[in-house]
Amino acid sequence: MPRKKLEISDEEVVRRIKEGHESELFSVLYERYYSKVLDKCYSLAQSRELAEELAGDILSKVYEKLDSFKGNSSFSSWLYSVTYNHCIDWLREKKRLHYPEWNSSNELPEIIDETYEEESIIDYDRLMTLLDKLHTEEKALIMMRYFDEMSLMQIAKALRVTESAAKMRLKRAKARLLYLYNSSSGEYSVLLPLLLLFAVSSS
Repeated sequence: MPRKKLEISDEEVVRRIKEGHESELFSVLYERYYSKVLDKCYSLAQSRELAEELAGDILSKVYEKLDSFKGNSSFSSWLYSVTYNHCIDWLREKKRLHYPEWNSSNELPEIIDETYEEESIIDYDRLMTLLDKLHTEEKALIMMRYFDEMSLMQIAKALRVTESAAKMRLKRAKARLLYLYNSSSGEYSVLLPLLLLFAVSSS
């Protein structure tokens, strides 16, 4: 019979590496998360070659920074925070992406904030395509908050901004995405399900 693969939690892997110096166990985390980290890097960098370079750098950094993981959140949340932070720092430096300047030159038209009783089908393919029309930091905000369910505190740390700034930027990102979606569809009946999708969390 083939040997059953050892099941061990991320946190237990980290503990054993930190306390028992079982560095070879990092391969478990690498196998679990490399493809996920790569996908996030590609989503932000839009280059497979660059995404692979960033993903490799991130996982090397994660290994070096394992001692800073305190277990206050899940390992995956901590890893994704490091991932977004690294990607955005790289893009800010290399691509000279300055969000405040971009935001001021891309003012958002007034958006009708209404809800409807009727339900509509969301075209998720179009929604994902429209994410690429957002500024990289706005796209990262949407991904962090609603795909990876990170808290505002974690998002703020990843972006190196205050929580209030993160909250305001997230609000703008949602508004811009809703505007782009509704503009591309030519109707506003999709607003309710999208608002439900991006419901503001109390955390």
